[in-house]
Amino acid sequence: MTNSFSTFFLLAATFLILISCQTEPKPTSLKKGFWRGEITIQKQQIPFVFEVLSSNNEYKINLHDGDNIIELDEVSVVNDSLFFTLHIFDIDVKAKIKKNNISGTYTKNYADNYVLPFKAAYGKKDRVNNPSTSTNFDGTWSFKFEGDDDNNKKVAIFKADDNLLKGSILSKTGDYRFLEGTSTNKDFTLYAFDGNHLYIFKAELENDSIFKGEYWSGKTGNKKFTAIKNENATLPDANSLTYLKEGYNGMEFSFPGLDGNPISLTDKKYQDKVVVLQLFGTWCPNCMDETKFLTSWYDNNKNRGVEIIGLAYEVKDDFDYAKKRVQKMKDKYNIGYDFVIAGTSERGNAAKSLPMLNHVMSFPTAIIIDKKGKVRNIHTGFSGPATGDYYLDYVHEFNVLMDELLVE
Repeated sequence: MTNSFSTFFLLAATFLILISCQTEPKPTSLKKGFWRGEITIQKQQIPFVFEVLSSNNEYKINLHDGDNIIELDEVSVVNDSLFFTLHIFDIDVKAKIKKNNISGTYTKNYADNYVLPFKAAYGKKDRVNNPSTSTNFDGTWSFKFEGDDDNNKKVAIFKADDNLLKGSILSKTGDYRFLEGTSTNKDFTLYAFDGNHLYIFKAELENDSIFKGEYWSGKTGNKKFTAIKNENATLPDANSLTYLKEGYNGMEFSFPGLDGNPISLTDKKYQDKVVVLQLFGTWCPNCMDETKFLTSWYDNNKNRGVEIIGLAYEVKDDFDYAKKRVQKMKDKYNIGYDFVIAGTSERGNAAKSLPMLNHVMSFPTAIIIDKKGKVRNIHTGFSGPATGDYYLDYVHEFNVLMDELLVE
């Protein structure tokens, strides 16, 4: 009898061990090196390249956004699952790892039902298979989306480079950042993925000086466009689009800082100093380009009698949520200047919070105030590094004005 019970318990224990071994997920490693990812929007794929780095079982990802590399340091592998956050954005990827492939979802947490399919394949260093390009699209083009009037005209700049067509599209409110893809003598397909924006541009040449095409953005954005070759194409003056209303001669506000205490231009810290107000949102990649520039500039000039205040307009009317987003950006970029939570990004809210302005038509908008409190310049939008000479021209213009104001 005793032997029978012993045998029974031994068999039962062995069975439980086998079941346990079968049901417990086996830990999976994420291969180091290059992967080609794809996110599906409107039944089309946006390809992009990312590199996985690993040290002491800690992972990092470098997302290649054209010529821009975005470092992602919130990466974890749990059993056979991969989780990573898209830089400062409230956006996550969750996926399953199967040797040389990954599949899962891309989710914008701040937007309703914004979940897109995501997958990636290991060992693919190029954004597209057999990349090729033509010089037929090189140069500057006057660009217009269907339905745009002359007040919304844009400038497209493209150049064949290293078997890829690269460039950007500039508007009066900012640029479409790092576009990259392939082209032939007759057509092109360009992509952009900066963690937040998802763009596809497809076009065909009608003749040497005109191309027409279609644009897709995110889950629902879709427009047709036309471009005409024009090396002299220009945009409206970004320094004239936003201005003080008649009867106002300065800026006034009181918004809570990240510690909850109010910050105002009348505070002692800002007296007798040149002050730059940066109207921005952490959801806005153009704003991140401007933030990088201002952070570096402030670090090199903060002892000259200048301060910068970032006025954050976030996607939710929730101070704690907004504070968390801004603090994350501040930490990621190691930003030394001040921030306030000014309101939400909903259309019209920024203008309501700053009633002395005729409007706020773009994030970012930069307002420069001299030592006497007089507004000396308001610059709408920001042309970032993807725009080449346009970006360099802005940097020069900014430095000339600041040098002038700081010696007054």
